[in-house]
Amino acid sequence: MTVLSDPTMQARIDDLHARSAAQDPELFGYFAKRAEQGDLDWDGLDDDANRFMADKMVALEPAKAELCYLLCRALGARRVVEVGTSFGVSTHYLAAAVRDNGGGVVIGTEYEPAKAAQARANFQAAGIADLVDLREGDLRETLKVIEGPIDFVLMDIWTEMARPALELVSPHLRPGAVVVADNTTQFRHAYRHFFEFVADPKNRLRSLTLPYDGGLELCVRC
Repeated sequence: MTVLSDPTMQARIDDLHARSAAQDPELFGYFAKRAEQGDLDWDGLDDDANRFMADKMVALEPAKAELCYLLCRALGARRVVEVGTSFGVSTHYLAAAVRDNGGGVVIGTEYEPAKAAQARANFQAAGIADLVDLREGDLRETLKVIEGPIDFVLMDIWTEMARPALELVSPHLRPGAVVVADNTTQFRHAYRHFFEFVADPKNRLRSLTLPYDGGLELCVRC
């Protein structure tokens, strides 16, 4: 059973998830080898890791993406920010939620030009291109201007970019807005700057780690 009501959209998403999962053995092998060599720093990927990841989908797991869809529906979300779009798999869920809520926009971010191009092609094929504002480049620049209050944020990005993104988005979060960040248990130390921001009372965020694989952080603007 799926949370989406559009079987054509679901079939497209299932295909993208399968393609992403097919890359997992290569991903695990690469990072296991780098960890064994002792030259891997999760505080920031080096040039070799960035080159390796340039064509990898690394899609958010289906169960997490479905949760994001349902949260957006519950919030009546019309303005969503996705930090780390990649090939746009999770964007399909966010755009579907926005469409089902009556329309709006998903502001996506992607650094790699080839990934951004493929994401745009995927959005066009799925009929959601009009719901997505994909901003290509360094998110520290592309998220400087955000129009209107934000209802929901998905962070599926390398940890070193989590706090800079949250600092830019935070002033635009409406009361009750939700921020979800992936893999916050698996990479707890690398997320430390993000958690320092969340824990600062002046930022008015409350946080709970959900027991999904790798951990999933649920933050609410109070």
